[in-house]
Amino acid sequence: MNWVFSMKFSYDLHIHSVLSPCGDDDMTPNNIVNMAYVKGLDIISVTDHNTMGNVEAVMKVAKKRNILVIPGIEVTTKEEVHVLCYFRNIEDGLKFQDFIYKGLPDIKNNKKFFGNQLLMDENDNIIGEIEKFLLNSTKYTIKEINDLVNRLNGVFVPAHVDKKSYSILMNLGFIPDELNIKTVEVSKNYPLQSIKNLVSLERYNLIKNSDAHYLGDINEPIEFLDIEKKDVNSLIGHLNRSRRN
Repeated sequence: MNWVFSMKFSYDLHIHSVLSPCGDDDMTPNNIVNMAYVKGLDIISVTDHNTMGNVEAVMKVAKKRNILVIPGIEVTTKEEVHVLCYFRNIEDGLKFQDFIYKGLPDIKNNKKFFGNQLLMDENDNIIGEIEKFLLNSTKYTIKEINDLVNRLNGVFVPAHVDKKSYSILMNLGFIPDELNIKTVEVSKNYPLQSIKNLVSLERYNLIKNSDAHYLGDINEPIEFLDIEKKDVNSLIGHLNRSRRN
């Protein structure tokens, strides 16, 4: 018999940086990583709206703190559903980002009204801004996005399914079987005993992230994943695995 041992790692896989217009200007690569370090997190993911422009900078900073960063993005689908997409490497993530960016309407961000969309390097220097308004929906359906994530060997996780807006359960009323989803996200303050009140989720793995737009909102080390190693393949493999009863 081959024994497989797992370890518990604290995580927060849904954090916004200054690149999301709704993200606070203090959400810089160094501030995010250092707050995660102070709080004792092992694994994080910066998932800005429809872009991965600050992920590489966060990854560079996190190496100094021994924090694993999963390349991620929060996409708004044609159906106005938020989905989290995670990748095994930054190269695949950036390919996906380019596809998503082409699917956004050509509408400029009004930063005075919505907020800044700042690109930063690993020293928190501003190196540019994204002009397109990132909070818009893409032209791609949930299935189209799910298919591309799978082709890139990533994982597709519906975001905050318990919420009344931008949720797959609220907007569609169900989770299509054809998507072959194994994991869904619920809000960090959503009581797990209330999960039964949602459309049956017993078959899915559940993760609880912060959806942090401010530094103080980043998860405390109270949510853990049982995975074999602290690496991206183990984490994505876990999120892609059927729930064990």
